Amino acid sequence: MRRGPGGRFWLVTVAAILGICATLALGAWQVSRGNQKLELHSQMEQRGQAGVLDGRALATAPNPLDLLHFPVLLHGTWVQDRTVFLDNRQMSGKQGFYVVTPLRIEATDAVVLVQRGWVQRDFNDRERLPQIDTQPGRVEIEGRIAPPPAKLYEFGNGGTGPIRQNLDLAEFRRETGLPLLEVSVQQTGAASEGLQRAWPIVGSGAEKNFGYAFQWWALSGLIAILYVWFQFFPRRPESAI
Repeated sequence: MRRGPGGRFWLVTVAAILGICATLALGAWQVSRGNQKLELHSQMEQRGQAGVLDGRALATAPNPLDLLHFPVLLHGTWVQDRTVFLDNRQMSGKQGFYVVTPLRIEATDAVVLVQRGWVQRDFNDRERLPQIDTQPGRVEIEGRIAPPPAKLYEFGNGGTGPIRQNLDLAEFRRETGLPLLEVSVQQTGAASEGLQRAWPIVGSGAEKNFGYAFQWWALSGLIAILYVWFQFFPRRPESAI
């Protein structure tokens, strides 16, 4: 008389069902994240093609973060003595500094941090500051509204000198006493003032999420195949010779 499935059968069945459900859900979550990134990237491109904002619109915005990626045309004066050189930044495959300087926006009380461009460092004297041209008086800046400069991993305190690994906007605001906005401006245009501006093109990153989704769903299919194979096509013991 043939016996029904034993406890081991149901244990493996429950484990397989849970594994399949979990990997299917993780794959669906990755697809959702990928679609969100595509939507955000589409919004960023649309904003980049929108009308150019002026300094007053940026300075008086209730939440400047809502204006990220919009093009902007600023007039103002540099706070030259607060220029910071962010170390270990690359552009066009070369190592150097991102140069950031606060700009007092004309006809407002606001100050915005401008990512002015990139300059190669002196590898013979790592403490030597490269020569850049910071024009006194009124300047005109074309750019796009961007988050503060991205941070790299560092050991300990980033310091307060002109050469730093990272710059925290809130700490820099306290350090300088300047009424810095919560955003920065990434200056665009041709190379000038000793600075290059071949900024990396920001992609959506959605392809990684879709790749992860494929891996999760492939694992889900593998679990199902192995379950069927070992549960319904068991290996028969070889006959003794």
